[in-house]
Amino acid sequence: MTVTTDEHDAAVGRANAALETYTLSADGWSRSPSETLQHVLTDLLHWCDDTQRDFDAALKQARARHAGAGSPPG
Repeated sequence: MTVTTDEHDAAVGRANAALETYTLSADGWSRSPSETLQHVLTDLLHWCDDTQRDFDAALKQARARHAGAGSPPG
């Protein structure tokens, strides 16, 4: 399966919106995008602990989905 440019752009847009929602304040970014990603991943690890979800398995599946999608057409 190859991802289309529109699908890729939509995925990046959703991720950006989630990260902005997570850390964007009226004054701008409260931390760098890289720090925000680390905080989101840490919070997701805590969430997985509390809900007995396997973070590593989910990450493995996400990586496989990402690899299977290929890159957007250029």
